[in-house]
Amino acid sequence: MLNTERPASDDSWVSVASRYTLKSDPYSSHSVILGWLAEGRGRRLLDVGAADGLLSRLLTERGWKVTGLEADPVAAAAGATHCERIIPADLDAGIPPLPGEFDAIVCADVLEHLRDPAAALASLRRALAADGEVVISIPNVAHLWMRLSLFAGRFDYAERGILDRTHLRFYTRRTLEALVRGAGLRAERWMATPVPLYQVVPPRWHGRALAGAHALSAGVSRVLPRLLAYQFVVLARPA
Repeated sequence: MLNTERPASDDSWVSVASRYTLKSDPYSSHSVILGWLAEGRGRRLLDVGAADGLLSRLLTERGWKVTGLEADPVAAAAGATHCERIIPADLDAGIPPLPGEFDAIVCADVLEHLRDPAAALASLRRALAADGEVVISIPNVAHLWMRLSLFAGRFDYAERGILDRTHLRFYTRRTLEALVRGAGLRAERWMATPVPLYQVVPPRWHGRALAGAHALSAGVSRVLPRLLAYQFVVLARPA
């Protein structure tokens, strides 16, 4: 897991092909995913919605043999340099034929963008090795801020966040559990991540105070995950 107090410039890397950045603070979904997967040691990993290699780059550096799936041709071309291979794929049209089984499948911030996430996850499950693992990160639509917004009569889409305007599906802890079970998987690990303060607070305010506030927010989100988790990260294996 990344353990910097604030994102280092390299870990905040983003290429022109992507509108998303790597969330490198130690409590982010990206850090949780990287920490759980640890060293690849030559094992095979499928990065679903690889974009331009945000995670693939670091997974490859950790010894994983990464195959990426990406719909956007510009992002796929950029991500190809960080993967063993990248397969152009419109996930809404179905999961394409895949080369063999994978020891790990990562669905980081991707299922909520699909028209039928359940069908996609069930199809991906068939490409998972018998002792493999699937790691999923997904926003929590039941976050306190969302509840307060609905109470005020607001459901406003934005460029990023829980109500990213490209999100087609929304999940709570309970409905995410149902999604995982429906794909023939069994959830073994859960983690609640806090609001990504380093992305919403201007850089001039980054420092010890923000690091402390962020650590406190992370702790509270883990105590009250259904209410305060910004995202859920789940590790699942074949049921």
